[in-house]
Amino acid sequence: MVLEKAVLAVVTTNEKKIKGGAPVFICDNQKEMDSVAKNLEAILDGIAHAISEEIYIIVKHF
Repeated sequence: MVLEKAVLAVVTTNEKKIKGGAPVFICDNQKEMDSVAKNLEAILDGIAHAISEEIYIIVKHF
């Protein structure tokens, strides 16, 4: 089995919609969430994907 993608982190403003599995970063507002997602994208060498207005996931594509 070859690993092709992995969720490295979740960034959200609504912690009630998230249930474990990856590190979760909870933000106070949309501006902070956008900033945290952008920084994690660079730090983790991943890609930020908006799942909804309240949730980003940072994914590593191998």
